Amino acid sequence: MNKIATIISFMFIYGVTFSQGQIANGDLENWENVAAPTEEPVNWNSFKTGSGTFSGFASKQIERSTNIRSGATGMYCSRIFSVSTLGIVANGTMTLGQINMGSTTPSNAANYNYSKTADANFSEALVGSPDSIVFWAKYTPTGSGVQEARMHAVLHDAYDVRDPIDAGSTPHVVATAALNYAATNGAWVRYSVPFTYNGAATVPGFILLTFATNSIPGGGAAADEVLLDDISLVYNNSGINEPTITDLTVHYDRNNGLHFFSNDELQGEIVLYNSMGAVAYKGALTSQVMVKLTSGVYFANYFQSNGNNGVLKFIVE
Repeated sequence: MNKIATIISFMFIYGVTFSQGQIANGDLENWENVAAPTEEPVNWNSFKTGSGTFSGFASKQIERSTNIRSGATGMYCSRIFSVSTLGIVANGTMTLGQINMGSTTPSNAANYNYSKTADANFSEALVGSPDSIVFWAKYTPTGSGVQEARMHAVLHDAYDVRDPIDAGSTPHVVATAALNYAATNGAWVRYSVPFTYNGAATVPGFILLTFATNSIPGGGAAADEVLLDDISLVYNNSGINEPTITDLTVHYDRNNGLHFFSNDELQGEIVLYNSMGAVAYKGALTSQVMVKLTSGVYFANYFQSNGNNGVLKFIVE
């Protein structure tokens, strides 16, 4: 039997957690291929799922860990760690994008992370303009030289932006947040890093977020490690414009999936969350999205190409 979704207006759910975009699996509780060479947290990527000429030589540099901080609500965190091959150090890296390995020289411009916006596995669609990013980290360097781990976030439009940001990416950047942080001396530390909105683009549609065991490519030592947990975006409603769409509605039936209706042209991205924050669907926003949903509450975060963003809450009975 077909079920009709209950529609709740954008203004009604504006204050709900999912009414402004969050990072899927930011608590790092969900993992795939655990204990295998391709082990990664769901929605995140490492060298093992990289691209480029030398991607076939990538080592495992990420794993699930139970070394969580006191007071954490989950069971797991992420451990990223550096390795050395033939004297070349590869920093442990975890990213929402994809890692391109184009050179054996770590600092070469052919090595970068990037949002592959046409592929939901290697990009993170975002609704809203966050004020800051918060995360917990426990950083243990093992060598000499520069001993700083790195977090770098780039809000951008629907372009395959690179990190480090290159000339082609610059016109598409909306905001950035960056932090190099020192050893935490065996303790978990909470970091809050503000976004700086000075990019050429004006409306974010994606976030490229990367964590690394050293701030300099190849600058660390083998066995440097960073434990990461509870990554989230903070919205202070501080006057940053949040463009909204006023007439988007949704209808769900079990045979034909989701149907979206709007006076605006339906072009853009959508991320569908269930009430637990897990991603049920991520991809293009069209008039019909073929997805099977179980009973429950869902939040559809959408970003339209014309700049209209918003969230719909609906119920599948």
